Amino acid sequence: MSRWQRVRTSAHLFIVGVRRRMVLGTRAVLLDGDRVLLLRHTYMPGWHFPGGGVEPGETAEEAARREAEEETGLRVEGPMRLLGLYLQKHEATNRDHVAVYVGRNFREVKPFQANGEIAEIGWFAMDALPEGMNPGTARRIAEIASGTEDLPGLW
Repeated sequence: MSRWQRVRTSAHLFIVGVRRRMVLGTRAVLLDGDRVLLLRHTYMPGWHFPGGGVEPGETAEEAARREAEEETGLRVEGPMRLLGLYLQKHEATNRDHVAVYVGRNFREVKPFQANGEIAEIGWFAMDALPEGMNPGTARRIAEIASGTEDLPGLW
């Protein structure tokens, strides 16, 4: 690809992204047997999976790994399985897509400390989840627990 083609392609993709206002995020479902790791943010209610936005040049799986480590201190090792790609609908937008990955192998690389973004983390049995669950997070856990995780749906 010539330099001019790269510039044109980059400009086109930027303009399309701005016009369509598409957002791609990722979540990491960390499982330890029948327990799932959840966290509470400082800026929004409910318990959630670790996750965040996919950065330029990063795959969704790489972003899930990075976010899990940044937010919890746990580094996912080995393969992660794509649970699904979901449309997260809320008042602000209907263009927020979330790629959800499941990791079962991880190790602590730094102890968790509450900070300006993450208030707390915790391990919960899938049949004894905490009060105030994010509805999308609760649906994904129910799908995993029941073995119906391959069903498509909304976040």
